[in-house]
Amino acid sequence: MNIALMAHDRKKELMVQFCIAYCGILAEHNLCATHVTGKLVTEATGLPVTLYLHAEQGGTQQIGSRISFNEIDLVLFFCDPANPRGFDDINKVERLCDQYQIPFATNAATAEVLVQGLRRGDLDWRNIVNPKNKR
Repeated sequence: MNIALMAHDRKKELMVQFCIAYCGILAEHNLCATHVTGKLVTEATGLPVTLYLHAEQGGTQQIGSRISFNEIDLVLFFCDPANPRGFDDINKVERLCDQYQIPFATNAATAEVLVQGLRRGDLDWRNIVNPKNKR
């Protein structure tokens, strides 16, 4: 499955720690991320991550485009609720995920449920929706 990783600045370390904790599960899938988040995850875990532009330079829109083409199966976007400016991007991504039936987590608790479901096969229905994304 194709998993997109994004995090607001104050949540990047949490994303890194999350990816360290679930490295074994995430290693079985294709990861992509906005530039800084992806670079930090790769450095900490050794996982290969396709890097897009910095969020401020269009990386969020690049991931949004992949969502629109049904090329993403799961989105983990750790948001900072104290940053009101950051909600324009997250709202756009959330709407796209709702439109294309893509599981979406905005915090580590929900992401953990989704990643554990991924491990159990609960999200295998995405392979039926988009069979070309099988590994």
